[in-house]
Amino acid sequence: MLKQLTRPQQKPLSPYFSSGPCKKRPGWTLSQLENALVGRSHRSQAGKEKLLEVITLSKKILQIPEEYKVAIVPGSDTGAMEMAMWSLLGPRGIDVFAWENFSHIWLTDIVQELKLENVRKFVSDYGTIPDLEKTNPEHDVVFAWNGTSSGVRVPNGDWIDDNRKGLTLCDATSAAFAMQLPWKKLDVTTWSWQKTLGGEAAHGMITLSPRAVARLTDHTPAWPMPKIFRMVNKGAVTETLFEGETINTPSLLAVEDALDGLHWAEQIGGLTTLIKRCSENLSVFTEWVEKSTWCTFLAENASIRSESSVCLKITDPDLDPALYPDLAKTIAKKMQDTNVALDCGAYRTAPPGFRFWSGATIDKQDISLALEWLDYFYYETVTDLK
Repeated sequence: MLKQLTRPQQKPLSPYFSSGPCKKRPGWTLSQLENALVGRSHRSQAGKEKLLEVITLSKKILQIPEEYKVAIVPGSDTGAMEMAMWSLLGPRGIDVFAWENFSHIWLTDIVQELKLENVRKFVSDYGTIPDLEKTNPEHDVVFAWNGTSSGVRVPNGDWIDDNRKGLTLCDATSAAFAMQLPWKKLDVTTWSWQKTLGGEAAHGMITLSPRAVARLTDHTPAWPMPKIFRMVNKGAVTETLFEGETINTPSLLAVEDALDGLHWAEQIGGLTTLIKRCSENLSVFTEWVEKSTWCTFLAENASIRSESSVCLKITDPDLDPALYPDLAKTIAKKMQDTNVALDCGAYRTAPPGFRFWSGATIDKQDISLALEWLDYFYYETVTDLK
């Protein structure tokens, strides 16, 4: 007999579960931006101080080593990763690990746009991860730490050789501020303001180890470098870039919003508390999945399951899998139309199901309530199909 559920009486206080731009911090209002330097030059002393504060606070909260350089760059995380690849790749072989949308994009750019040779491709399906142990320490390595479209994360950095000759280029946009990153294993790390701390979009961050900085001047790319990618001027690293002098004009309104998120993170206990909130959020999903008869994690292996971007797939054994795509879309629309959970459909190229952002700005009580509604809408929708 088909299970019947009572319509839930309570909705989440916040219905925002988008994986980017992500939910603002708890208690955020537009009044937090009243001190933004709108109408001022980002090159004024006050403007540069704001930008430098973003860099300084980010470095402090993320526990980035003092000798690493951090900069604000154009184009969100995408711009930061492209900047890294265009500036640094070429002198060594490259290992690319791809298991979700963006890591596939980096692979495509390396092979088809930069047209680099000696590229080894390690690719796996959504919900899985390639064998990271196959990396060659003589090669540069390009990978995402966390896959927002697949719900899969790198389990640790043990597979990265401490004595490697190549550089590691890590897209960490949905891992920064949500997971502990092994900085000594990472030579280039990128993220964006719009992810874990819920900042406004369009601005990226890049962190360079001393080895990556050395590569900037030791290696000259074989292709013309667009201005927005240049970190070197007349053979020397542009040091002012890492002191708040951005390449292009940033939004000082977005800068103020980024600072608000960073101050909130610092006030609640820094990285330790941010990671704890993400872990607790994942636990809510885990408890729900263990009881579900129709849904499970896209990442079935718990050791690689993301704490910040939870991806779920339909697995109802009594239903024709051909019905899964339309069923998932119908349920996601019901979640949206009732203002229970917005933007919770699976990524467009992922298996049919649902994707919930569960980073530090999300409250676990809201997740619990959203899952009650997910259950309710599933059984309501599937009734006519069985």
